[in-house]
Amino acid sequence: MLLGSGELGKELVIALQRLGQYIIAVDSYENAPAMQVAHEFEVINMLDGTDLDRIVDRHKPDIIVPEVESIRTENLYKYEEQGYHVIPSAKAANFTMNRKAIRDLASKDLSIRTAKYKYAKSFNELADGVVFCGMPCVVKPLMSSSGKGQSIIKSLDDVESAWNYAIEGSRGDLREVIVEEFVSFDYEITLLTLTQNNTQTLFCPPIGHRQERGDYQESWQPINMNAVLLLEAQNMAKKVTNSLGGSGIWGVEFFIAKDGVYFSELSPRPHDTGMVTLANTQNYNEFELHARAILGIPVKEINLLKNGASAVILASKENNNWPIFSGLDKVSEITKTDFKIFSKPSTRLYRRMAVALAYGDESVEVLVEKAKSVAREIKID
Repeated sequence: MLLGSGELGKELVIALQRLGQYIIAVDSYENAPAMQVAHEFEVINMLDGTDLDRIVDRHKPDIIVPEVESIRTENLYKYEEQGYHVIPSAKAANFTMNRKAIRDLASKDLSIRTAKYKYAKSFNELADGVVFCGMPCVVKPLMSSSGKGQSIIKSLDDVESAWNYAIEGSRGDLREVIVEEFVSFDYEITLLTLTQNNTQTLFCPPIGHRQERGDYQESWQPINMNAVLLLEAQNMAKKVTNSLGGSGIWGVEFFIAKDGVYFSELSPRPHDTGMVTLANTQNYNEFELHARAILGIPVKEINLLKNGASAVILASKENNNWPIFSGLDKVSEITKTDFKIFSKPSTRLYRRMAVALAYGDESVEVLVEKAKSVAREIKID
């Protein structure tokens, strides 16, 4: 049972079906991408614990795979006690779907370097947190995804609008935010980390990415980085994933600054920046790795096969009808590129609707521009 059925869930369903699995896809709206390729689907409010209990009891799945933040995650502990296998674990899902839990685990319990931070449950507490962290600083909802509700405070005049925006972008019923020191970083990476039943932890080649509005716009693999800093990031990733427990792919985000590596965030599932692996940059893409870890199929090694890049294709307006894509014939003439359309039933401004891919022996800088050129040519109406 897949709890959350977006574009990442869709690719995971495809990977799991190729390994002979029967999938029930769950989300809050009909025709979500993963529902279109699953065997069955359910439409519920996953923040309603009673509704969640009902469908788990109805289907009695062997494995429960959370794929989004907006879930009554405390119920997952109960399902584990009842014998259900939660991926990667109930603890991992519960901790990582709330920024407060994962940040405190990393900073306080594991002594992993993070940006200075404070929590705020009100506008006044946020103002105090801004003073503590200094300006500029970053404000985020404790529970959100794809950059929703995130903003940068550059002056005290920005505090009220940042508070309102964070609460509006929050998933679930939490009215609490985190304010973080702005780390002056050189670049940021996603380190896809594979934990397995055989206790062997593997790492994908690091992925670089660029964000706007708190959401990724392009990603590339591999990012050229200092081997000592990469080892530091790998050690941090292994420490936090071991603490949370379970098997699966983890998207661990880091800031790389002049004074070292800073842990940023962690997702206990395939990561959006990891869609670059759909360009067959590795011997297994991130969804195939997750599927194998879920099923206890060992992966002995992860190898880089070619350089790759991805660029998102965003909607420019709201449309409640199925969108129409054009330009696909034109971009198909560009060699060593590809695109994946997510088949979302409606659009809204900046909604991620598809991804463009480029791959080959060229530098990742060249491939990013190539992927962006594909993305620009694909139009959504």
